[in-house]
Amino acid sequence: MLEEIKSPCIGVCAINDLSGLCYGCHRTLDEIKGWWDMRPSEQKSLLSQLAERQLQHAAFGD
Repeated sequence: MLEEIKSPCIGVCAINDLSGLCYGCHRTLDEIKGWWDMRPSEQKSLLSQLAERQLQHAAFGD
């Protein structure tokens, strides 16, 4: 059985025109669309990247 990893979506679905990232989950549109087709290892990797993106946006603003 495959491990199910919870989507990082928090329901704040709006894309920043400058960065191309969602304000809520910090994913690109391609990452959002591809989430359910990713292997668990790919999802975990993306979650790590999202944590970094969130820190960068918090530190530098939008």
